[in-house]
Amino acid sequence: MLELFGSGLLTIWLEMAGVQVKPLNLWETLAWQNNPGLVLAPDPNPTGASTVQKYFQELATSKLITPETLQSQGIWMQSGPMLMANHQGTTPLPAASLTKIATSLVTLHKLGANYEFPTTFSTTGTIENGILKGDLVVNAGGDPLFVWQDAITIANKLNRMGIRQVQGNLVIAGNFAINFQTNPLIAGEALKQVFHSSKWTRVMQIHYSTMPKGTPKPQVAIAGKVELATQEPANQKLLIRHRSLPLKQLINEMNVFSNNEMAEMLAQAVGGATAVQAEAAKLAHVPPGEILLINGSGLGVENRISPRAACAMLMALQREATPYGITVADLFPTAGFDHRGTMHARKLPNATVMKTGTLREVSALAGVVPTRDRGLVWFAIINRGPFIPAFRQEQDKFLQALVKQLQEPTQTPHAIAPHSGKKPVPILGSDERNEIVYGG
Repeated sequence: MLELFGSGLLTIWLEMAGVQVKPLNLWETLAWQNNPGLVLAPDPNPTGASTVQKYFQELATSKLITPETLQSQGIWMQSGPMLMANHQGTTPLPAASLTKIATSLVTLHKLGANYEFPTTFSTTGTIENGILKGDLVVNAGGDPLFVWQDAITIANKLNRMGIRQVQGNLVIAGNFAINFQTNPLIAGEALKQVFHSSKWTRVMQIHYSTMPKGTPKPQVAIAGKVELATQEPANQKLLIRHRSLPLKQLINEMNVFSNNEMAEMLAQAVGGATAVQAEAAKLAHVPPGEILLINGSGLGVENRISPRAACAMLMALQREATPYGITVADLFPTAGFDHRGTMHARKLPNATVMKTGTLREVSALAGVVPTRDRGLVWFAIINRGPFIPAFRQEQDKFLQALVKQLQEPTQTPHAIAPHSGKKPVPILGSDERNEIVYGG
């Protein structure tokens, strides 16, 4: 019984179970040792290992883990090239939304931080006396954050062009979603509804209320039905070109709220889960078997990532972000800078950049925390078991204890500070991202 374990007996149990209470140099034989930036040597300071030991002691004392479930828990912690602590660190474990780290890394690498997903609105007909005589065609480029506010702004632009009625159909071509509804036919029906304010639901009214005071309520009545195009319709006249938020902001919004639909759309934009899995392992310089994905969001225990791979992907993201003048703090929730989404109610050390992961019996946390004595400490914790709120509290306490021992830095290191010193909330429905192209 766990309650009979004294500190010494628990230490023996942890050591027998494989928890490294002293860092070991096990990395000379790893295939990825040829990358000097990620070769790991043991940290001569035992702080990390002792903090992990105390963490497991607390989990055992609180009856959150048992000797049988210890092997289901994973931790990896490193400072630069030095391994600070490892338990099941190279074992792929159900990682829930830590999967979004892989999606973030590959989309940033493939598309670039400033990439904008295009959505265009065209017609197959002509505009006469306020009536569009033909179909209104949406050519969607996979924008994962096209929301009610964007649709309202575009409908108002159509009104300013003189269009108040569409005699034809609303034709959806490409990968179109609105307000995270990714079924293009259902999304098209919602777009048709939001284009005409007399048809708005209460939820649409609430979203409209967040827009600048005085924003007109659009009146674009579409007479026809919503239909999906199997191929892009011919002989279109371009009306409006819409640009998404830059990818760096899309990634941040996805991670701040751990939005599964956004993650799936971003993953699809770079080839899907299989492509993300392979490219993420390559960029992070970890064995392919440590990143196993069935989707880009993390839904399902079949998504498995080792704690080491989670840390390596975060470090790779930092490298990918640097040429764009941004840091991981511009891409993930950051303590002291973000107060929305998954950061809400967490008690993490100041300037901790993190990504959470939650399933019914998975609670994960990965990120980087600044310290005075060891600089940036990259960490990943994966807990298995039904005690999700308790695991979260213990993860926060673990990082607090680590920073207490290694001391909090006097200021946030520039390397992980948001590039502008703050993280502004994006303006949804901004008219600046729309351009009228139609010339008559």
